[in-house]
Amino acid sequence: MWSSRLFWKLFGSYGFLSVGITVLFVTLVSQWQQEQIVNQIKIRLHDAAVLVESEILDGLVLERTESLQTQLLRLRQKLDTRITLVNFDGIVIADSDRVSVSEVRQMENHSERPELRAARLQGQGTAQRQSTTLGKPMLYFAIRVDKNQEPAGLIRTALPMAMVNKQISSITRVLWVAGILVNLAVAGLTFFLSAHVMEPIAALTKAAQAIASGNYTSTLRVNRQDELGTLANSFNVMSGQLSAREQQLQESNQRLEAVLGGMAEGVIAVDETDRVILANAAASELLGFTMAQFESLPLLEVVRSHLLQQLVTEARTTESLQRAEIEFHSGSENRRVLDVHSTPLPDASPQRVILVFHDVTELRRLESMRREFVANVSHELKTPLSSIRAYAETLSAGAINDPENRDAFLHRIEEQADRLQDLIQDLISLSRIESGRQAYDIATVNVADIVTACIAEHQGAANLKRIRLSCSRIQHDLRIQADEEGLAQITNNLVGNAIKYTPAGGEVTVSLRQQDSTICMDVRDTGIGIGEEHLTRVFERFYRVDKARSRELGGTGLGLAIVKHLTQAFGGTVSVTSQPTRGSTFTVQIPIA
Repeated sequence: MWSSRLFWKLFGSYGFLSVGITVLFVTLVSQWQQEQIVNQIKIRLHDAAVLVESEILDGLVLERTESLQTQLLRLRQKLDTRITLVNFDGIVIADSDRVSVSEVRQMENHSERPELRAARLQGQGTAQRQSTTLGKPMLYFAIRVDKNQEPAGLIRTALPMAMVNKQISSITRVLWVAGILVNLAVAGLTFFLSAHVMEPIAALTKAAQAIASGNYTSTLRVNRQDELGTLANSFNVMSGQLSAREQQLQESNQRLEAVLGGMAEGVIAVDETDRVILANAAASELLGFTMAQFESLPLLEVVRSHLLQQLVTEARTTESLQRAEIEFHSGSENRRVLDVHSTPLPDASPQRVILVFHDVTELRRLESMRREFVANVSHELKTPLSSIRAYAETLSAGAINDPENRDAFLHRIEEQADRLQDLIQDLISLSRIESGRQAYDIATVNVADIVTACIAEHQGAANLKRIRLSCSRIQHDLRIQADEEGLAQITNNLVGNAIKYTPAGGEVTVSLRQQDSTICMDVRDTGIGIGEEHLTRVFERFYRVDKARSRELGGTGLGLAIVKHLTQAFGGTVSVTSQPTRGSTFTVQIPIA
């Protein structure tokens, strides 16, 4: 309370008002009292002048100076008032403050004294001034004395103002003492009332500060039946309602944050000035900005896309959903395709807009792969069928009767039929593996046995090309959980490809080792190698580094795709390292059983 500015304002205001009223009251009463005392003294002086008139009227008319001076000295002791007799010419005839007549005659002419001048003209006059003769302030009263309706002279009575001032000072002191005592009593009462009023206000202030800081649990205990008590009760109700609403808002915000955080779609909301007011983590990841950077920044600074800015403007102008597909590049190879929906917020004016981003990069890539796959399948099927049809038409046209070319044509038809059969078989296998319909006989398989059998199977093809096919660092009794036929297919595809793309006189080496908790199988060749730009795509269906050479060698373009999907089905991974003209190394890693 002592530090409360409102308390000191109330207390100071009441105190200042009390002191002001007291000062005004004392001043007015003092002035009124002074006027009353002066009036009483004037009455006394008037009575004294009238008494003197009755005593010395005859002597004044005859100007019996000696007799009048004696009478005035006697009356001075009786009335305790200075008495001066002046004729109409202003000459002093007698004065009670002079001892002898000779002293009286030495007094200056009093014709210009204001009280005497007024008495001469109006019958009586008063004045309060410094006495020229005595040299001290005096209060004068003068009357004109008439005899038979003829002016006989002037009688002036006077009292020193010191006596008047003494009486006034005495009364003023009493008034000031009373005023101070009253002020002290009023100050005490004011302090008590101010403190009584300020106590609930201070409690209200403290509770309001607690609410402002987020603490809604504090309650007010004000046992009063006045407006402050009603205010305190209302404040408690308001505090409870605010606490409940804050809890609801927190729960709503938590749900909103959970929903936005769990969404795969990116969400950005902008205000009427196109400044970002909300964004989720998915939008940050999709568009390449950090969560700490977007707040209150213009959309064009957060996401540098004029097409996106145009989409926001169109949604705001048309007040309807706008949709567009936008490409974003956050690097030379990091390309994203986003399907963007721009919608005005329904609970606000059309100035605020919300953007929803759907990442369709993978969908577009798959669509592209599908189109490419269909084109490749069509092409791969068309090539052997066209060859078979051409040879068959040639034979039908008469070449069947030509023993020299007939066998060659029939052999080519057989080769193309075998290629077509391999292609269809690989497509069926790949389709089953990708769709999950392929049934695997999972068992504990000794990888070394599979590798040994594969090398023995391809040894003949390697010898025909004068390629050295060998095993290196094969650790026996390395077992994994896999399908034996599938593992054999992986090994055969890798070794077969190595032999196909290794020139005569080259070398193909298969190694088998344990690395941590996985079995690693490396198939290394000294063949033509693969360029770095092709390494990430060699496991795609129908992808060929050298299409003409692949078809010449009879490949279907599906072998490495089958290897990848089978390896993943067994919980492993496959990778490749290669350099052009320096060979390639394919590595399959599968967890140990």
